[in-house]
Amino acid sequence: MKIYFLPAAVLLWWANTAHAACTTSLLVDDYSNYANNLNSLGQYTSDDGTTTNLKANAANKIIAFSTTSSSYFYTTFNCEKATTDGYNAITVPIKGPSGAKFTVELQTSSSCTATAYNSHFATFTGVTGTSKLYTIPLSAFTGANLNAIRGLVFESFSINGAWEIGQIQLSCTSSSSGMSTVTTSIPSPSTTLPTKPITTTPGNPGSCTNLLVDDFASQSRLTFLFYNAMLQSTSDDGTMAPIPDRPDTSTSVIVANNHLTLTPASGSSYWYTMLGCTKATNVYGGIGMTIQAPKGTTLTVELQTSTTCSSDNPTLNDLLSTDLGWTFDGTEKYYTIPFSKFPGLDTDHILTLLFSGISKPITLGPIAFYCGTTGTAYPVPTTVPVVEPTATVPATTGPSAFIIDTFGNADSNNLGFYHGGDDATAFKQSSGKITINTKGNSDLSWYTQISNGCSDFTSNDKSYLHIAYTGSNAFTVALQQHNPTCNESMSPYPYTWDSVEASRYSNSAKTDIYVPISHFNIDRTKSVGFALKGFYTSTSTVVSKIEIVKTVPGGFLVPSKLSTAPFIFACTRPNSFAFAIDDGDPQYAQRVVSTVAAAGIKVTFFTVGAALLDTSTNLTNVYKGMLAQGHQVAYHSYTHPPLEGLPSLAAIDWEINNDIAAVSQTLGITSNYFRPPFGTEGARIRQRLAATIPQAKFVGWSVDVQDWLWALSPTPEKQLENFQSDVNKGGNLVVMHYLYDSTVNYLPQFIQIARATGKQLMRVDQCLEDPNAPPL
Repeated sequence: MKIYFLPAAVLLWWANTAHAACTTSLLVDDYSNYANNLNSLGQYTSDDGTTTNLKANAANKIIAFSTTSSSYFYTTFNCEKATTDGYNAITVPIKGPSGAKFTVELQTSSSCTATAYNSHFATFTGVTGTSKLYTIPLSAFTGANLNAIRGLVFESFSINGAWEIGQIQLSCTSSSSGMSTVTTSIPSPSTTLPTKPITTTPGNPGSCTNLLVDDFASQSRLTFLFYNAMLQSTSDDGTMAPIPDRPDTSTSVIVANNHLTLTPASGSSYWYTMLGCTKATNVYGGIGMTIQAPKGTTLTVELQTSTTCSSDNPTLNDLLSTDLGWTFDGTEKYYTIPFSKFPGLDTDHILTLLFSGISKPITLGPIAFYCGTTGTAYPVPTTVPVVEPTATVPATTGPSAFIIDTFGNADSNNLGFYHGGDDATAFKQSSGKITINTKGNSDLSWYTQISNGCSDFTSNDKSYLHIAYTGSNAFTVALQQHNPTCNESMSPYPYTWDSVEASRYSNSAKTDIYVPISHFNIDRTKSVGFALKGFYTSTSTVVSKIEIVKTVPGGFLVPSKLSTAPFIFACTRPNSFAFAIDDGDPQYAQRVVSTVAAAGIKVTFFTVGAALLDTSTNLTNVYKGMLAQGHQVAYHSYTHPPLEGLPSLAAIDWEINNDIAAVSQTLGITSNYFRPPFGTEGARIRQRLAATIPQAKFVGWSVDVQDWLWALSPTPEKQLENFQSDVNKGGNLVVMHYLYDSTVNYLPQFIQIARATGKQLMRVDQCLEDPNAPPL
């Protein structure tokens, strides 16, 4: 499963159908007559009665209110003939919670004499926490009669809270090419930037310690959640160039080894990080970081301040890097941004740090406020080394050897069974070898089967899997187990597998891997085949032989088996079925809880730790409510990366331990259950879970609604089709999210389909017969 988040900017193109009649915009409402519920056209306007704190501000031409789950605001027209009058767009400033989205409904009639109207919808993202001008083409409302506009509705606010709608106008746009471009929109360096309502309070001046802004500990914290270490908003403007030869080549912000690399695509590229309106006066003298940049690099450094701690209209304070005395020579050096260099800087309310006009690629080290007037580099965070057992076991002698694969055939191995990979571009077979380079994408695997059904492999329990290879050993080796019926048309298939870390079983020359068959902790009477997976490097691995051997060479030390958390795809309790739901949008949470309550069932939620700590998401209160209703809440990592793809065991531990701490701090609970982000699995993450969480359960799924693929597509009903198909195959453990309106709308039908099987619906811990789970 994959989940992709769109960038903040949405580019809209539409044909210019404007007539010559349009010369100026038509003011629809500036809220000067809202006391009489009239817009600037003299037509009725109002909210739906569910908003709170509603207030019209005629001076600033805004209407402000706080939303609830169903709130909307609307304004009406007598009957606007937009096409005839030459208007082809709506312009309106919108301000709402950072990361939110909203829907605009255009109501039109078949003609100006008709009384009935039809509704047409367009949904917009890119809400940043600050006022942004949206220019919405009327052509975005497919099927609308633009010569009979009756009303305009702002609705489906994805995050409840404070919203503002500015002056609404109908406008005409044109260009010499007959096309117009509208961006809805990444803020320019001179505009305000998104913020979260967290204010950092430094320690007393007498006990000052450097205040960390970001240690760049997590790629996904910056590019999936858009947080810095202060849990404030951070991002680039979307114009940075991707780094070549990486699996995340669509990502323009690259984090590695506690450093951030920015590669500008143009002189207008910028990157910012919010500072929580820090009070620095008499405490912090500036902000410092290490920077590595080529000779001749220049950039602009901007500090934004606001006496109200609001990003609505901050004061901008700019200096060139040369004004700060910065010069670069290609080596990493420590640079400071002394507050004293900025005349009149309001050091009581430091809101944002922004780098713009970056002329060449730069790499930043940890950023921190420094005490006093002299800065020192913030130390790269250190982690406690991960200590693994070094014990070895004696070699054994098993049955006669046999060869599984020498890669002589395109579609089958030496046993005549299937071999192949997930992505043809990552696996190249030629000259009796398979060359594997997933470019660090840990979700891709190569398979070679030992049977077309169930194979009893226990006769090889005293033998070894031998892999002859060159290159990298940064991958996982797995032995897969068939399902109880040995029927590949039934789900799940495979039923499970156990994984070992290739590097632990390799000789020092990196030419041979020997794994005792007994180290694969599965039901080996139902063996299917081996998989090479969980690659976490961009270095190639070249495999020339996979075989079973009786003994290992003299001097080869066989390592002890490390415990791995069991990978679970299905409920074990007879006639049970479990809904396991991953993090979603708080606005949909109550609908989910209400739906499952109406059905009389309990479910399991997997939550990301960093989002729990961000108070603006309200997820802590959401999950406290779910716990109070008797649902299960469990772990889903701290920042949602593909964990097996992380570069080190310490990085994996950071994700696990911070998730545990966040859940404990906010919800007061612990759990033995963990669902891997994206479903990505490998030996390292399962070993670290087993070492960190007693009786850890690594939870996958056998029923996938594929909401990440279909929910926002023209055919969202395919979610129902996928659900039904997997249930028909015997699947009984669900993955879904409450990220999308359509998915939440289908939840009653998902439940109905599951119930039609005759199975009892319950939490994951209950369906796995956990003795610590609440009774049914």
